[in-house]
Amino acid sequence: MPRLLVVNSSGRNTRSITRRLTGYFAEQWLVTHADGELIERDVTLQPPSPVNEAWIASAFAAPEAHSPVMRAILSESETLLAEIEAADALVIGAPMYNFGLPAQLKAYFDQIIRVNRSFAFDPEAREPYQPLLADKPTTVIISVGDGDLLPGGPMAELNFLEPHLTAMLGFIGLHSVEFVRVGYEEFQDKRLKSALESAEQAVARRAAAA
Repeated sequence: MPRLLVVNSSGRNTRSITRRLTGYFAEQWLVTHADGELIERDVTLQPPSPVNEAWIASAFAAPEAHSPVMRAILSESETLLAEIEAADALVIGAPMYNFGLPAQLKAYFDQIIRVNRSFAFDPEAREPYQPLLADKPTTVIISVGDGDLLPGGPMAELNFLEPHLTAMLGFIGLHSVEFVRVGYEEFQDKRLKSALESAEQAVARRAAAA
């Protein structure tokens, strides 16, 4: 049975462009995969725990040395990673907040980027970092208040959202990443309408191919 992991991170439970488009992606994906299953992860309604000293100590301990307490501390990370591993494709909704990720989405990545679990580290190797997760189609739907922040725009140097997401996903093995972008959310004019229409077409194509 094919599975799609849907990750939402918008602080808006209603009126959210990214939630609207991740929902549309899931609908279109189910048209192609009638026997498919959705795995839904909402990091706003269920915020991931921030990492702390106990988490770091547990994560960096050798797996064979994990105590029951350590395993309990890492259980949330295990759940989130298991969802990714169980999925055949991912769609992530990521609005731009202050030029970067929503805090709750960063906390999600802090939980899943974990040594000996989603990446390996060998200080003596020529390439000390190696991803451990299998690649799979990953669609990232972003919305920004001003389209000038998107690639090629006059304010694109302030777009830290896309390179950060690309780096984190690739670091753990998810390289087949495609962005679907919506700009001009704050302007509420014909540019936003056009951007939404283009995004819906891109979502439909990507969902059919995922």
